Amino acid sequence: MDGDQATGLLERNPWVTRRKFDVGEYYRLAEAGILREDDRVELIEGEIVQMVPIGSGHSGAVAALQYMFMQAAGGRATVVGQHPLRLSDISEPQPDVMLLKPRADFYRTGHPTAADVLLLIEVAQSSLRYDRGVKLPLYARHGVPEVWIVDLTGRVVEVHRAPGADGYADSSSHAVGTTLEPALLPGLRVAVADILG
Repeated sequence: MDGDQATGLLERNPWVTRRKFDVGEYYRLAEAGILREDDRVELIEGEIVQMVPIGSGHSGAVAALQYMFMQAAGGRATVVGQHPLRLSDISEPQPDVMLLKPRADFYRTGHPTAADVLLLIEVAQSSLRYDRGVKLPLYARHGVPEVWIVDLTGRVVEVHRAPGADGYADSSSHAVGTTLEPALLPGLRVAVADILG
């Protein structure tokens, strides 16, 4: 039985008790060598989730976004890529790009939280369903103020603002020919054409 079949069985039988992990246990699994440094996983609501492999289009887009925002933000934001975001004791996703409030220690003494995020960006090629269906509602529930989903296949950037328990109240889609400006970084304007490459 492969992993998808097992997941289907568990979803059809919600009475089966699952073993959830907290962030401390998640890190102890890595320290024990059960999770390796090169494993592409993240902790979502207490479950260790296998991330989609990154293709060259995705990794190139992430690198370009990091460079673009480092140039544009100057000292107004700390720009990090594929860095853990501590949302709770049971959720620590790794967004593709985050613009964070500057901190003197550059987050050496602790991972950023939702309160530190100025803008969070997920780049989606084969991960669009996961980014929209799993990560976006998670970010909204934890109060991440603004999320952009860069849809490389659909050639649009989705902008999600005004987070709440039921998701983002303000969502819009932007195509090539438009310019975006993060709400918490006024004056930092980027063209959708440059974001999509």
